[in-house]
Amino acid sequence: MTKELVIISGKGGTGKTSILASFASLADAMVLADADVDAADLHLVLSPEVKRRESFSGGSKASIDESLCTGCGTCFEVCRFQAVLPVRGGQAYAVDEVACEGCGVCAYFCPEKAVDFSPVVNGEWFVSETRRGPMVHARLGIAEENSGKLVTLVRKEARKIAEEKGIPLLLVDGSPGIGCPVIASISGADLVLIVTEPTVAGEHDLDRVSDLTRHFGIPSMVCINKADLNPEVADRIEEKTRKTGLGFAGRLSYDPAFTEAQIEKKSVVEKGDGRAAGELREVWREVREALDGRGRGA
Repeated sequence: MTKELVIISGKGGTGKTSILASFASLADAMVLADADVDAADLHLVLSPEVKRRESFSGGSKASIDESLCTGCGTCFEVCRFQAVLPVRGGQAYAVDEVACEGCGVCAYFCPEKAVDFSPVVNGEWFVSETRRGPMVHARLGIAEENSGKLVTLVRKEARKIAEEKGIPLLLVDGSPGIGCPVIASISGADLVLIVTEPTVAGEHDLDRVSDLTRHFGIPSMVCINKADLNPEVADRIEEKTRKTGLGFAGRLSYDPAFTEAQIEKKSVVEKGDGRAAGELREVWREVREALDGRGRGA
């Protein structure tokens, strides 16, 4: 049965994508999913070759056919988002696409059926091949919403590939923060790895994210990246982690190898056997052991 590991963080830029890319290099066989659809960048390291491309529609938008509109103003009265505006001196109405929230109320109440309420394309999703195995990833359009739906789609398609091919591991680069995309990233996962940094803000973000995984009853572990930059805070985070019942995966040092690997489009462990690569191997060992003991049906 396929087990799923999701890596998340309280904010972007903590290093979760670099860590996941290294895990992909250390695992024997896996399917990858980049669920950070608002700012996907796993493809920058793994150079995927796209095999399938699909449009994503996460909602609908209203538009008014002026040839059918009688100017009764019903749509204007029922819209709570001020997205319906009078045109032609109030003889007809039009929809502001930016302000429209896609609720469909105007279409429901229009007596002339002049409002078209159709699905819109919010982005794209892809199935690709990488040097480490299949990957499902996506790109949300600029200023588009419904990222949670796209995250769910990416994970669903990745799991489908894993189960069809009998691949035992699914590695997911989750969304940062604690909002809808994060909930969509972690729901039903076997294990979550939270990546944090040794700062006051990092500690605060860790508290919020761990509260979220605890709320959904998902086993979680913590990894402190750049731990050597502030050992005192790193010690405090590790102590708090152990006291609150979270698993502790380990610490990673600040190492230029992370940036150098990104420039070379490699994971850190692919680049060589330096300090960071060794620490990543230790973190992977801890995560792998926890995942093996906490999988579905274990």
